[in-house]
Amino acid sequence: MAAVEYAVDGRVARLTLNRPERGNGISPALVAELVAAVERADLDPAVHVLLLSGNGKGFCGGYDLVQSAEHRGGDSDLDRPAAAPPGSPLDPAVMAANHDPSGTWDPMVDYAMMSRNVKAFMSLFHCGKPVVCKVHGFCVAGGTDMALCSDLLVIAADAKIGYPPARVWGSPTTALWAHRVGAQRAKRLLFCGDSLSGAEAVEWGLAIEAPAPDELDARTEALVQRIAQVPVNQLMMMKLLVNQTLHAQGLHATQVLGTVFDGITRHTAEGYAFQQRAAEVGFRQAVRERDEPFGDAGPSTFRG
Repeated sequence: MAAVEYAVDGRVARLTLNRPERGNGISPALVAELVAAVERADLDPAVHVLLLSGNGKGFCGGYDLVQSAEHRGGDSDLDRPAAAPPGSPLDPAVMAANHDPSGTWDPMVDYAMMSRNVKAFMSLFHCGKPVVCKVHGFCVAGGTDMALCSDLLVIAADAKIGYPPARVWGSPTTALWAHRVGAQRAKRLLFCGDSLSGAEAVEWGLAIEAPAPDELDARTEALVQRIAQVPVNQLMMMKLLVNQTLHAQGLHATQVLGTVFDGITRHTAEGYAFQQRAAEVGFRQAVRERDEPFGDAGPSTFRG
């Protein structure tokens, strides 16, 4: 079964995350298939706009971290991407060994692995054609990398979007929060690991529209069909023009820092303690215990 479904309907390429049983959790297969789908759409002369969405009850719950957080290691032959040789930074056995508190941590192994994920998510940003992301249910942690690397975000009013791993065991690697909502609001979210509802995401400038859940499909469709009427060359020029602003503001340097910091967060005393707790009670329970003191475990967007 494909981790990312791909279909073209008229001038719209539809990319759909397809791991609903895992909350569309990010896996090596999903990352590889996302890049391939974006490139396929970018090269198709019939496609004017890409629509990214997710199957199941939510858009994306972030990385599928059950295995690594619970310190189960992994089967190198099953989990390693086909293009990655044994012993590479993408080998699950190498990653597991690098996260062993009794061993020596090599930060560049972390960076080599995570920076490739950043490049994959940024394929949405670098795609010559506009990318609209449709979010329902939830878009948290690593899922926000895909949403924020897209050009336009349409999110259901009752959906949850944010980066709770800012509390422990994570740093936003694509580092787009400040670019999307401004420095002060980015700090407000990341200092607390708080999330926004879809309605608040529009108010904060993170999303372009937040329709009622039963209107999400129709409102997103209206947007992509409107974009699809514009010639591809015009769309490419407008996207390049605006994206240069982010490049000039030093986005790449910030992403390098965010990606290195992400590795560090998993190797602090608190990061090791979180991993140990996940090994004892399971990853989901460890996340719930992390979030319950903040009052926003599960779908809640409570912020005090």
